[in-house]
Amino acid sequence: MIFNIHQTIQINMIKVESISNSSVFQIGSAGVIKPYSTLANTGGFTEPAPLLEEDIVPETSFVPFSPPNT
Repeated sequence: MIFNIHQTIQINMIKVESISNSSVFQIGSAGVIKPYSTLANTGGFTEPAPLLEEDIVPETSFVPFSPPNT
């Protein structure tokens, strides 16, 4: 089956609040997205991470986009 897709995408701002090791971020169309996830202990840790204090608020990152060429 063949799909011909013609699209225009305009993004003014995207807010990404969290990314994990199995996240998929897609803008537009893709033929096939195959899931792939790995878990590696690259730091050689042997104990669980300490719990966060409740008053800690994670920072939010904004990705600025240039205005479209008109």
